[in-house]
Amino acid sequence: MKVVATSNAPAAIGPYSQGIIVNGIFYSSGQIPLTATGELVEGDIIVQTNQVFANVKAVLEAAGSSLENVVKTTVFMKDMNDFVAMNEVYASHFGEHKPARSAVEVARLPKDVKVEIEVIAIVK
Repeated sequence: MKVVATSNAPAAIGPYSQGIIVNGIFYSSGQIPLTATGELVEGDIIVQTNQVFANVKAVLEAAGSSLENVVKTTVFMKDMNDFVAMNEVYASHFGEHKPARSAVEVARLPKDVKVEIEVIAIVK
């Protein structure tokens, strides 16, 4: 196993890694809308989802991968009523690439954010 860490995404706020590579597959920890310096990005689901994608892209890059190599995502949302807006931002980042995905509403997320996303990707 290889631990993935980058200063271009927020540091882990607990006893976990930003991501792990095993047998050419990258598994990210959930990314929330914190800046790389750890500041919470306030705002609606659109603003928060864009920040999450900035973090996802940073950990993917550190792993030697990219959004184009993502095979599965999991999206956790505080409120499923935000799904349409989140989905538009999500689609804008992935473009024509459409990885498998699960999207669920949860009771609460770290720091009471609106969205958290984790990815599984191929490392080339």
